[in-house]
Amino acid sequence: MSTFDHNGPGLHGKLFGLPVEPETAGLVVLPVPWEVTVTFREGTAGAPAAVLKASNQVDLFHHYIPEAWNIPVTMQAISHDLGAESKSLRSLAHTHIQSLESGLEPGAGKVITTRINEACENLNIFVKSQAQNLLRAGKLVAVLGGDHSTPLGLLRALAEKYERFGVLHLDAHADLRKAYEGFTYSHASIMFNALKLPAIARIVQVGIRDYCEEENLMMQRAAGRVKTFFDPDLKTQLAEGATWKQICDKIIHEVPQQVYISFDIDVLNPSLCPNTGTPVPGGLEFDQAVYLIRQVVKSGRKIIGFDLCEVSPHEWDANVGARVLWELSQYTIASHRE
Repeated sequence: MSTFDHNGPGLHGKLFGLPVEPETAGLVVLPVPWEVTVTFREGTAGAPAAVLKASNQVDLFHHYIPEAWNIPVTMQAISHDLGAESKSLRSLAHTHIQSLESGLEPGAGKVITTRINEACENLNIFVKSQAQNLLRAGKLVAVLGGDHSTPLGLLRALAEKYERFGVLHLDAHADLRKAYEGFTYSHASIMFNALKLPAIARIVQVGIRDYCEEENLMMQRAAGRVKTFFDPDLKTQLAEGATWKQICDKIIHEVPQQVYISFDIDVLNPSLCPNTGTPVPGGLEFDQAVYLIRQVVKSGRKIIGFDLCEVSPHEWDANVGARVLWELSQYTIASHRE
């Protein structure tokens, strides 16, 4: 890093163009090209490669963190085997989902869901193992999906490292469905599965605007472990004179001292992520999301890990995704500095 020209072009094939290897990194991003259970639009398995490419166009001066270019962050190599397995299983899942949407009882449905559930659990085990190795080496760890099912292994690893932490969940969807469409590890069930981990004291959801009655009941029955800030309520408060800082202060008040950030790109206004799997009108602007993350750090809370999921590999979406990843990386490392 001492000889790296951070005002010049970055290094090809390196995250943000930085000359950092996993051995010397403080933060390592695990790419997980997996989208087996997506229900509407495919493509997010291609996000790690697309975001990596787009990240080279991010200028390395940060408005609030002048030494940002010097952060030791990198991404592990993308597994082509995972991508190939995801593609094969996605074809099976698509057949099953089509049968359900046609109102038919799929004859091979049980066989398909069993096979996919087993494969997804194997993925969780793999991600957990990779994360544990990095955590033991003193690294901070993040996941770049893939769909929103991909960070469960990282959450499991953190739940064994930390006695108590919270999840700040930024998303258009509540993701509290139980075994959606027969898939235990559906992208629509990540927070349901996260609640199974006793170390997760609370999930604070922000931007939710597309959810079902089952999920609404789960929020009510979660005995205080789920606090949801619905997007329509946020917009009403803003329209009636509340400032975004006042709203962020209320959100952060609900978040434990140690926090994991789960960032589904569709929390943003769809103009920023038009090709994501399940876009929903409304949502946060880019600067609102970044301001919330910055306020988390200013509050003295520590970000112990994060994920960024559901980014489309389309050029514009990948560009926005790379910049969200840059901000998450910056503030995660900043939260561990004095």
